[in-house]
Amino acid sequence: MEKNVLDFTVEKTKELINAPTCSSETKEAAQAWLDAIGTDKETAETQKYIQELEADIMPIDNLIQFAESENGPKVFGDNAPNVAAHAKEIKVAGAKYCDCPACAAVEAILEKKDSILE
Repeated sequence: MEKNVLDFTVEKTKELINAPTCSSETKEAAQAWLDAIGTDKETAETQKYIQELEADIMPIDNLIQFAESENGPKVFGDNAPNVAAHAKEIKVAGAKYCDCPACAAVEAILEKKDSILE
Protein backbone atom coordinates (compact mmCIF):
# COMPACT_ATOMS: atom_id res chain seq x y z
CA MET A 1 0.00 0.00 0.00
CA GLU A 2 1.32 3.42 -0.90
CA LYS A 3 2.39 5.60 2.03
CA ASN A 4 -0.19 8.31 1.35
CA VAL A 5 -2.99 5.69 1.26
CA LEU A 6 -1.66 4.09 4.45
CA ASP A 7 -1.45 7.45 6.21
CA PHE A 8 -4.99 8.36 5.13
CA THR A 9 -6.36 4.99 6.23
CA VAL A 10 -4.61 5.19 9.60
CA GLU A 11 -6.06 8.68 10.15
CA LYS A 12 -9.60 7.61 9.21
CA THR A 13 -9.25 4.43 11.28
CA LYS A 14 -8.39 6.48 14.36
CA GLU A 15 -11.42 8.72 13.67
CA LEU A 16 -13.53 5.56 13.40
CA ILE A 17 -12.28 4.13 16.70
CA ASN A 18 -13.08 7.43 18.44
CA ALA A 19 -16.53 7.80 16.86
CA PRO A 20 -19.31 7.38 19.43
CA THR A 21 -21.38 5.50 16.84
CA CYS A 22 -18.72 2.88 16.12
CA SER A 23 -19.63 -0.70 17.10
CA SER A 24 -17.38 -2.67 19.40
CA GLU A 25 -16.72 -5.25 16.64
CA THR A 26 -15.59 -2.57 14.25
CA LYS A 27 -13.38 -0.96 16.90
CA GLU A 28 -11.74 -4.34 17.53
CA ALA A 29 -11.13 -4.92 13.80
CA ALA A 30 -9.77 -1.39 13.41
CA GLN A 31 -7.38 -1.78 16.32
CA ALA A 32 -6.26 -5.22 15.13
CA TRP A 33 -5.48 -3.71 11.73
CA LEU A 34 -3.54 -0.82 13.26
CA ASP A 35 -1.57 -3.28 15.41
CA ALA A 36 -0.76 -5.43 12.35
CA ILE A 37 0.71 -2.62 10.23
CA GLY A 38 4.28 -3.48 9.32
CA THR A 39 3.99 -7.09 10.51
CA ASP A 40 3.51 -10.38 8.71
CA LYS A 41 -0.17 -10.21 9.74
CA GLU A 42 -0.85 -6.96 7.88
CA THR A 43 -2.31 -8.49 4.70
CA ALA A 44 -4.65 -10.85 6.54
CA GLU A 45 -5.78 -8.17 8.99
CA THR A 46 -6.33 -5.71 6.14
CA GLN A 47 -8.66 -8.17 4.42
CA LYS A 48 -10.54 -8.84 7.68
CA TYR A 49 -10.79 -5.11 8.37
CA ILE A 50 -12.24 -4.32 4.95
CA GLN A 51 -14.77 -7.15 5.35
CA GLU A 52 -15.84 -5.78 8.72
CA LEU A 53 -16.21 -2.26 7.32
CA GLU A 54 -18.31 -3.50 4.41
CA ALA A 55 -20.55 -5.43 6.80
CA ASP A 56 -21.03 -2.56 9.25
CA ILE A 57 -21.60 0.51 7.10
CA MET A 58 -25.27 1.50 7.20
CA PRO A 59 -26.90 1.94 3.78
CA ILE A 60 -29.12 5.02 3.80
CA ASP A 61 -32.30 3.08 2.98
CA ASN A 62 -31.67 0.74 5.91
CA LEU A 63 -31.20 3.72 8.22
CA ILE A 64 -34.49 5.25 7.08
CA GLN A 65 -36.34 1.96 7.53
CA PHE A 66 -34.83 1.39 10.95
CA ALA A 67 -35.44 4.93 12.23
CA GLU A 68 -39.07 4.70 11.14
CA SER A 69 -39.61 1.23 12.60
CA GLU A 70 -40.78 0.42 16.11
CA ASN A 71 -37.13 -0.20 17.01
CA GLY A 72 -36.03 3.28 15.92
CA PRO A 73 -37.08 4.97 19.17
CA LYS A 74 -35.34 2.24 21.18
CA VAL A 75 -32.02 3.39 19.71
CA PHE A 76 -32.63 7.03 18.81
CA GLY A 77 -35.22 7.88 21.46
CA ASP A 78 -37.46 10.83 20.66
CA ASN A 79 -34.97 11.81 17.97
CA ALA A 80 -35.96 8.86 15.70
CA PRO A 81 -38.24 10.97 13.45
CA ASN A 82 -35.45 13.54 13.06
CA VAL A 83 -32.95 10.82 12.16
CA ALA A 84 -35.34 9.48 9.51
CA ALA A 85 -35.99 12.97 8.13
CA HIS A 86 -32.26 13.75 8.00
CA ALA A 87 -31.54 10.44 6.28
CA LYS A 88 -34.19 11.19 3.65
CA GLU A 89 -32.67 14.63 3.05
CA ILE A 90 -29.15 13.33 2.53
CA LYS A 91 -30.47 10.50 0.33
CA VAL A 92 -32.08 13.07 -1.96
CA ALA A 93 -28.73 14.86 -2.05
CA GLY A 94 -27.06 11.64 -3.22
CA ALA A 95 -25.92 9.94 -0.01
CA LYS A 96 -25.65 6.16 -0.18
CA TYR A 97 -24.82 5.67 3.48
CA CYS A 98 -25.53 7.05 6.93
CA ASP A 99 -23.44 10.13 7.67
CA CYS A 100 -22.80 9.52 11.36
CA PRO A 101 -19.11 9.85 12.32
CA ALA A 102 -18.48 6.10 12.14
CA CYS A 103 -20.17 5.56 8.78
CA ALA A 104 -18.50 8.66 7.32
CA ALA A 105 -15.07 7.32 8.29
CA VAL A 106 -15.90 3.87 6.93
CA GLU A 107 -17.16 5.32 3.65
CA ALA A 108 -13.94 7.32 3.25
CA ILE A 109 -11.83 4.21 3.87
CA LEU A 110 -13.88 2.04 1.52
CA GLU A 111 -13.51 4.62 -1.26
CA LYS A 112 -9.82 3.66 -1.24
CA LYS A 113 -10.46 -0.08 -0.90
CA ASP A 114 -8.71 -1.06 -4.12
CA SER A 115 -5.57 0.87 -3.16
CA ILE A 116 -5.68 -0.50 0.37
CA LEU A 117 -5.90 -4.12 -0.80
CA GLU A 118 -3.04 -3.80 -3.33
